[in-house]
Amino acid sequence: MLSFIRRAVGRLPGAFGVHAQQPGPLHAHMKVLTAGIRILETPPDHSDVVIPKKTKLKPYQKVPNLVKAKKEMKRLREIRGSRKEPPKFTKGQFAIMAMGGGYLHWGHTEMMRMTIIRNFDSQSSFAIWRIRPPYKPITSKSVGHRMGGGKGGIDHYVIPVRCGNFILELGGKVELKEIEKALTKIVKKLPFPAKVVSRDSLAAMIQEHVNLEQSNQNPWTFKQIVQGNMLGIRKVLSPFDCTLHGRYSGKFYFPDRV
Repeated sequence: MLSFIRRAVGRLPGAFGVHAQQPGPLHAHMKVLTAGIRILETPPDHSDVVIPKKTKLKPYQKVPNLVKAKKEMKRLREIRGSRKEPPKFTKGQFAIMAMGGGYLHWGHTEMMRMTIIRNFDSQSSFAIWRIRPPYKPITSKSVGHRMGGGKGGIDHYVIPVRCGNFILELGGKVELKEIEKALTKIVKKLPFPAKVVSRDSLAAMIQEHVNLEQSNQNPWTFKQIVQGNMLGIRKVLSPFDCTLHGRYSGKFYFPDRV
């Protein structure tokens, strides 16, 4: 028994790191035991976070309560370009921001509501809508219907969304790392490009665009070319291109353009 212990430990000075000719097998193991103390990050302080009474999203109705439903035109300007004012947070710290225009159906609102209910704790977090319930009527005709006969009947209602609009706003005693995976699932299922943003990342995006305009070395920007009507370019441009300065093409957004 003693011979077995001597073989495992080897020489006593070598096992504990003292100068010797032949260190024992436990020499490397003792180095791990004498490693430094691990320094952990300080947990975030959520003392200033105020959680409202109603923390869950309110389910929206498929059809609005109207005395008489009226048909409307398409009015694609409702999803063209961006909103007039920059997006701002109200209560939460995180949000889902649209990076393009499109229409949200009632099924999209239910998908977002159920995903948040299943992945978020209502005791420590909350979510609020930043969009209206479905209000814009979409008409359609039955399959195989002949041409003519006027405008079709109302089939369903949608929510027009422009680039820069907040769809959801979330907050509470949570961090972005905890909720980013669930919010990314919602973003992938939306019918237009969207992005998960926080207060800091939104301010960084706005500042990045300002820096891009200030550090631009190309003197011929889209805005200057249109204002100067170079080569008669206004003949082939729409009024929306003159006001949006080429940053938007219909419902699509080009963030790299100055």
